[in-house]
Amino acid sequence: MNMLSLNGVQYRWPSRPTVVVCIDGGDPAYIEQGLRDGIIPNIARFMREGFSTIAEGTVPSFTCPNNMSIITGAPPSVHGISGNFYLNEAGEAVVMTGPELLRSRTILATFADAGAKVVSITAKDKLRKQLGKDLDLQRGNVSFSSEFADRCTLTENGIENVLALVGMPQPDMYSMDLSLFVLEAGIKLLETRRPDLMFLSLTDYIQHKHAPGDPVSSEFYRRIDDCFGRLASLGATVALTADHGMNDKSKPDGTPNVIFLQDILDRAFGAGDTKVICPITDAFVRHHGALGGFVRVWCRGGRASPAAIIDLVKGIPGIELALTKEEVCARFELPPDREGDVAVIGDIGTVIGASQADHDLSNLADARLRSHGAVTEARVPFILSRPVSADFAQRAAGGLKSHQIFDYAINGVV
Repeated sequence: MNMLSLNGVQYRWPSRPTVVVCIDGGDPAYIEQGLRDGIIPNIARFMREGFSTIAEGTVPSFTCPNNMSIITGAPPSVHGISGNFYLNEAGEAVVMTGPELLRSRTILATFADAGAKVVSITAKDKLRKQLGKDLDLQRGNVSFSSEFADRCTLTENGIENVLALVGMPQPDMYSMDLSLFVLEAGIKLLETRRPDLMFLSLTDYIQHKHAPGDPVSSEFYRRIDDCFGRLASLGATVALTADHGMNDKSKPDGTPNVIFLQDILDRAFGAGDTKVICPITDAFVRHHGALGGFVRVWCRGGRASPAAIIDLVKGIPGIELALTKEEVCARFELPPDREGDVAVIGDIGTVIGASQADHDLSNLADARLRSHGAVTEARVPFILSRPVSADFAQRAAGGLKSHQIFDYAINGVV
């Protein structure tokens, strides 16, 4: 079999089933805590006998950009997905989850076209169509979400009767079962269909609500670790990374530590002169209130300029960076046509919102706000169940990007 090429990377044919798992919100701190507590023996074994490092994820450290980087092996400047929302030329907020907005083919589709059997399972359906872009589902390939597992059809997903296959009820959106269903389905498909490549993408509800060492997050990591071990026992190379980390973004009194940037800009430049977009926003904001560490500002009315906005906000406590479009695109490899005039990024303990009136924080009272999006949440685990060659180990010494996980899992393992 000839090498397959995508976005400048040559991929060999996998010598065994390869399973890449994106642990949504999987901050390295959870693994460090789990290792101390002795509750993740399979991950510990992977790290001991395979390969392990900390990689740099995509900034903004949100779900969609990082999943697309992982599945294409490339940064957003190539694949085009830099958040959940952006403003188009008409000034309309556009959801960035449509497959037509993805500017690259995926690793899964590239292998499937060459005859491989591939599987993509994601927790939230917002990712499914992009992850499954160009995937021929009439040739034994599978693409579905646990969110809509009860609705799967052969035409739409390449599989049906998923609940019966997995032996679990339809999971609730705000539960650890939404992620566990993804893993259990992956195990069943590895047992019954033995695909060549699998991509399993979880959801971060637990990490938003529960810090490392919390009994709930510990139970979650015990259970996903068990799934990882079962995948490896079936002969697969298991590769673990995350789309982003997670940090506490609350004040000492437990209330969210928020900078409502739109209100600040409106007071300085007048209402309507600027538009703040929070690219963490999706249909499910109960666990974070649409508050993350990275926002975009568009200049709309003529009074505010990028320089004036940066000068205004750069000294505000909690703001780590305020960058022009050119600066943020160059620094984080982002697509200029989907970037605002200014990017504002918070520090490790701060989230940035639009107007206070735009955010419903009523569902955040049950726990301290934990969120992501900033540079501080771009550190993610990069773990393989098998060792890598000396050449790949040497390459890693200079630092890795999380979007290299398929390259290492397919080409690097020995």
